[in-house]
Amino acid sequence: MNAIKTKKYIMLILFILLISSSLIISCTHAAAVASVGAQVAGAFGVIDQNLADAISLSADSIGRAAEEITPEQEYFIGRAVAANLLVSYNVWNGNPALTSYLNSICRAIAINSPRPDIFSGYFVNILDTYEINAFATPGGHIFITRGLLSAANSEDALAGIIAHEIAHIQLQHGIKSIRNNRIMQALVVTGISAGGVAAGYDVNELTDIFNESVSEIVTTLVNSGYSRTQEFEADDLAVSLMAHAGYNPSALITMLRVLEGGGQDTSRGFGRTHPTPAQRISNAGTTVNLYPVQDTSTFRIARFNEAIRQGI
Repeated sequence: MNAIKTKKYIMLILFILLISSSLIISCTHAAAVASVGAQVAGAFGVIDQNLADAISLSADSIGRAAEEITPEQEYFIGRAVAANLLVSYNVWNGNPALTSYLNSICRAIAINSPRPDIFSGYFVNILDTYEINAFATPGGHIFITRGLLSAANSEDALAGIIAHEIAHIQLQHGIKSIRNNRIMQALVVTGISAGGVAAGYDVNELTDIFNESVSEIVTTLVNSGYSRTQEFEADDLAVSLMAHAGYNPSALITMLRVLEGGGQDTSRGFGRTHPTPAQRISNAGTTVNLYPVQDTSTFRIARFNEAIRQGI
């Protein structure tokens, strides 16, 4: 690396460090100003155009990583994620009364939650597979498999499943995965830009890897799942949501014990995308004790049996 290229590399790194500080203090305008400033500097010959392009690309990437995602954007991202999920799964309409019943439970939980109103509301659909799993996309889309529904033996158990998925939405776990992905991509873009300048490449010919994050969320939901910490957070909030809606929070523990006794296949479905039921029982058990509620589940037996009468 000759002296001129080394100088260019150092200039770019220093400039990017300055821009990165704007990300830390959540100032997206600073990144935009830096991008425009780099292009102006390039146009007037203060720095060469390739370096200006590299700084601009990095600043744009960092600025995008710092952007807030609005509720409307969250909904449309979630809808796109849902569409991608439905490439692999079909919605099951074999028992419309059951779908309606699940949505009634969902509404009862949501309306008593800290975030009852979102851009387009919360909706539950059943996936036509006996794989045991459930998914929640940003913006309120909830999918529960026939396999997981078959494992539930009460309305309160169903409420535990739905409350867990609502918790993922309210905690914005899907949106956080987008933000984390944007930051990682911004760092990679920065590295490619810096490396391109140092090696003398035309930055405009480098591959743009700052792609849409929908596929990243689909991969998270279907393949890897949320982190163990996020799953535990969702269980903790689910317990609170159940209690405030009048459901017995211990039903979540009961449901997890059913799954634990089923010997989950860890290579697919629930076993692949969640911590083990034993781990979740240990975590949620402490939280359940914080919400002592009267067990009124017997009043819900008749409507539970009616809802599943046509089968799952």
